[in-house]
Amino acid sequence: MHSLELLLDDATDAAVRAHWRRLLDADLPSQARHTGASNRPHVTLALADDLPVDVVAAVRRAVGASLPLDLRLGGLLVFAGRRPVVSRLVVASTALLDLQAAVVAALGDEAVDPHGQFAAGAWTPHVTLARRLGPDDLGAVLEVAGEEPVDLVGRAVELRQWDMTAKVTGTLVAAQ
Repeated sequence: MHSLELLLDDATDAAVRAHWRRLLDADLPSQARHTGASNRPHVTLALADDLPVDVVAAVRRAVGASLPLDLRLGGLLVFAGRRPVVSRLVVASTALLDLQAAVVAALGDEAVDPHGQFAAGAWTPHVTLARRLGPDDLGAVLEVAGEEPVDLVGRAVELRQWDMTAKVTGTLVAAQ
């Protein structure tokens, strides 16, 4: 399985990592606890079973000169469930929605959407702050994360591939 992700400019990346650090310092669930080399703030655009050379070329053409792309991280977003996830919403600009739709279309038959999260009108762009929250964590995570500024303006500067099986990342498109 492969994840196609937008990476953030240095300043926005650092601001999100500061969110992670504040949660960690409060002894709460945080993406800062994931110390793997692949862990960095990102916006997942799509998932694919495989990325053959022709599909990678199609994705690169679809993204083209779209990067850098202005992004605005807004308020907190909770994905409910048995183990909730807290994220920062990424405001869905027309340019961002168009880019995500183009990437999904370029993936063609390789696109995977097991939970219906990446289809037009169903995708919720976000940057994860904390995952797998326990029953007593949600309120505290929201309190600490809610101390952050509501709007954070930045840019997406790279489209990265994360190969979940091989545990490797690679740049597909970088801002010019």
